[in-house]
Amino acid sequence: MLDDEAVLFASEAFYRAFNDRDIDAFEEMWAADDAVACIHASGELLVGRAEVMGKWKRIFASRYSPIVEFHEPRAFICGDVAFVISYEVSGGRTLVGTNVFRRVRRRWRMVHHQSGRVAATAPFADAPRQPPAN
Repeated sequence: MLDDEAVLFASEAFYRAFNDRDIDAFEEMWAADDAVACIHASGELLVGRAEVMGKWKRIFASRYSPIVEFHEPRAFICGDVAFVISYEVSGGRTLVGTNVFRRVRRRWRMVHHQSGRVAATAPFADAPRQPPAN
């Protein structure tokens, strides 16, 4: 498998584990050391594996935990670091997601996820329209 395919596969696995609420698969995909971080769409910054995984566990346990579709993923590889950007659609809202990976013993492990607002209209045909920002 080519590196770009492997990185795209790792990013897809992130969303699959999230939507399935599979905490074991989710924890396995993140780097095991403490050099991880996450910025949720709310703007909340989480640093360190314990803090990041703790928040994801609370999200998974919530009955209000959303389902997230991702669209138009693009991979960028810089040696042993890679990132994937894509559009995330959840609850009629479109966001931009960035997943950052580091190669650890020939496997791509997530070290950072960030999700944030996108322009008022998503640039792909099957995306829902968003209301204008306040």
